[in-house]
Amino acid sequence: MTKSLYAGHRFPAELISYTVWLYFHFPLSLRMVEEMLAFRGIEVS
Repeated sequence: MTKSLYAGHRFPAELISYTVWLYFHFPLSLRMVEEMLAFRGIEVS
């Protein structure tokens, strides 16, 4: 079994991967990504 790249982080690996995907695939600022996640009920800091 391999260790997750995100082991020990506050958020699940799926959420981190989704956020990184949004940031790199679309011309969005980190603030815009944060607002999109907040709209879906995910609060990040």
